[in-house]
Amino acid sequence: MPSALVTGGSSGIGLAIARMLRGEGYALTLAARKLERLEAAAGELDAVAVPVDVRDEAECAGLVATHLQTHGGLDVLVNSAGVGIAARIGDTATKHFDLQQSVNLRSAFLVTREALPALRASRGYVVNLASIAGTIPTPGLATYGAAKAALIALTRSLVREEQENGVRATALCPAFADTPMAEWTGLASAALIRPEDCAEIVRALLRLSPAARVPVVVIERAGDGVA
Repeated sequence: MPSALVTGGSSGIGLAIARMLRGEGYALTLAARKLERLEAAAGELDAVAVPVDVRDEAECAGLVATHLQTHGGLDVLVNSAGVGIAARIGDTATKHFDLQQSVNLRSAFLVTREALPALRASRGYVVNLASIAGTIPTPGLATYGAAKAALIALTRSLVREEQENGVRATALCPAFADTPMAEWTGLASAALIRPEDCAEIVRALLRLSPAARVPVVVIERAGDGVA
């Protein structure tokens, strides 16, 4: 049975992707910080639950090791752990800048690095949850967007570095989606991208032939010229 590891897999887009993967027959490991929500998601999907602080290098390495010990390999890695703190540059505390770089960028680097040997063996796929804010100027989300822009660059480089090993990767860049992270916008749920929309794109990516490469996918909200 193929297997997938999903960070940030207990809610939002990460959980939607995990549900899709389970429906496609993948055995799952879900990672998140909040144990109660994580255990609920894992119970629903018959997944292994691993509570992890993705800011911690040793915990990221332990997460990948636990997945490999349990499932014997890794076919799909989804780096969906993320945090967004809305503030203009002049009002952003250094600790909030550091937190967003650590969770949104550094954690994806750490988990991917640890997972690469297994992904090379399976000629697997990496999905990094970036954001449309990493592709366009988004006042109020400058530091969040900076982390996501760097994640897009990391993904593009990963694609080129690992092409001979058969590992592919995509940075998924949605606009505001119907998740708790978007509550601050005040936008109605009906105006937001559905987490399941992102999951369907991942499903399509995994069905492409090995000859097809899609480094970046941007998902705009209908009727919105920005985000």
